[in-house]
Amino acid sequence: MLRGSKVGLRARHEDDIPILQAELYDDVVNYSRSEVRPWRPITPGSKDSRFVVDDTEQQHVPFSAVELDGGTLIGTATLWDIDNHNRSAHIGLGLLPSSRGKGYGTDVVAVLCHYGFVVRGLQRLQIETLSDNAAMLRSAERNGFVREGVLRSAAWVMGEFLDDVLLGLLVQDWKPDSKT
Repeated sequence: MLRGSKVGLRARHEDDIPILQAELYDDVVNYSRSEVRPWRPITPGSKDSRFVVDDTEQQHVPFSAVELDGGTLIGTATLWDIDNHNRSAHIGLGLLPSSRGKGYGTDVVAVLCHYGFVVRGLQRLQIETLSDNAAMLRSAERNGFVREGVLRSAAWVMGEFLDDVLLGLLVQDWKPDSKT
């Protein structure tokens, strides 16, 4: 398990999937704000769930995020679109509704930075988020990410186009937390 000050990132367990499915995927508005694909219903237990892990996939590393105190599942964390040639990847996370607003997002981003820069040897990490996602913008910037641009009307969300903010962090600008 990778550890931050508040959260741990571990492999996805089979019993995580129904919780993540019910609290993240089945929330149509939340899903629509966090994914580039349109929401569609998925049968419970389906192997088509976005939370089922394919351990052979090399460009997508999904984690379950848990509280360090007690090990309670709090959400997901992902390093995705890993490009080993250019040594870059994207960061994504999704916190369960009961885990939002507690500072977990900032710690999850910190642990993903440690994984990307230290474990994987990457040069650049990137985050794309909706311009009104204040929590993600705050978590990214607290970890040293810099706003690099705005993709105007780039995301179709529940009947309207919204702007995406692009943030980046280079390994030489990263200031690791000693607890990660």
